[in-house]
Amino acid sequence: MPLTPILTAHWDEADSHTLEGYRRHGGYDMVPVTFGAHPDEIIALVKESGLRGRGGAGFPTGMKWGFVPQNDGKPHYLVINADESEPGACKDIPLMMANPHSLVEGCIHASYAIRANYAFIYIRGEVPHVIRRVTAAVREAYAAGFLGKDILGSGFDLDIVVHSGAGAYICGEETALLDSLEGRRGQPRLKPPFPAVAGLYAAPTVINNAETIANIPTIVRNGAEWFKQFGTEKSPGFKLFAVSGHVQRPGIYEAPLGTTMRELLEYAGGMREGHELKFWIPGGSSVPMLLPEHLDTPLTYEDMAGLGTMLGTGTPMVFDETTSVVRAISRWIHFYKHESCGKCTPCREGTFWLDQMLVRFENGTAAEVDIDTVDDICKQISGRSFCALGDAAATPYAPALKYFREEFLAGTHTPADQLFDPVAATVFAGAAAR
Repeated sequence: MPLTPILTAHWDEADSHTLEGYRRHGGYDMVPVTFGAHPDEIIALVKESGLRGRGGAGFPTGMKWGFVPQNDGKPHYLVINADESEPGACKDIPLMMANPHSLVEGCIHASYAIRANYAFIYIRGEVPHVIRRVTAAVREAYAAGFLGKDILGSGFDLDIVVHSGAGAYICGEETALLDSLEGRRGQPRLKPPFPAVAGLYAAPTVINNAETIANIPTIVRNGAEWFKQFGTEKSPGFKLFAVSGHVQRPGIYEAPLGTTMRELLEYAGGMREGHELKFWIPGGSSVPMLLPEHLDTPLTYEDMAGLGTMLGTGTPMVFDETTSVVRAISRWIHFYKHESCGKCTPCREGTFWLDQMLVRFENGTAAEVDIDTVDDICKQISGRSFCALGDAAATPYAPALKYFREEFLAGTHTPADQLFDPVAATVFAGAAAR
């Protein structure tokens, strides 16, 4: 499939992040049109478009908006989850750097639809340059009259707050994000009640990913049928695919959902010279890995689920034959152990033991019985933890064991660094040597 530069169409312009650069291509032109429609019409439009959340779960956006109760006498809130902390994920940060006004305008349309007068953009605290850029865009929107009181004489009020995250992966979980926004330690909440009913400050709240909301202005401008011409019936639209790893040209490629990994690899220049694909991960480290034989499977929510994995954030990581699967899994488990909030026992204790045992495999000091022990621990975590972080920690091991069991057996007698030279696995190590 050909690339579809829509959100990324003007990223190469030096002023793409400014109000002037955004308005030059029709930015904010549809805000008066939205204000002239009934809020329910905007919700219906997004439902009809079939837009699914771009943060990982792929939940239908319009349906989520429709869950918000109306005429309940409570304030409503829109919260943008831009706490991009998943290992391997890098799509929202470049989007906010190059085109922050698409996010701001999306907030206006979405807030009007769900009758929210306050929106919060929660950005990962480790990226202050992004926070500054989005803050500048919000300031420009206020100055131009697109935010504040009685916007464009419509009678609709909207204030946007840009919030610096707490520096924790767990705050990417929507209810932990809400606790962080309220000034508490970021820990997941028990559901139900769901945020649409009792979210921020116990009021109805919609939480959407940054890329999801950035899509809204294009749908309002061009219509649902235009949006559905891209992608597939169950996964319509286009996606920012951030390809990283052992490829010639890592980067962001905007393409229709249904594009294959083989096509993305071609756009990325193929594997680095002299190397072959060993395995790849379609959407961040929390989804099961796939093999070269899966390269021609369409990158859609339903097709990835058919392979036993997930599209996730749509940020494929590509690994060649120099990569130690044991070392990769060990690094990911260490990350999840470090980022566990400690609220529930399966995740808190399970990730600790997983980390300790995988270190043995990496050091070549494991016993063969440890292979089944680790598998058993993963099963005790999966589906039993308070939120999806536990599931994410337990996910990588089973497919790695299925496809590369011999590497774990080797971990009972030989360190991973002897089997796979860490320098050789470094991205562009070969080019650096030349």
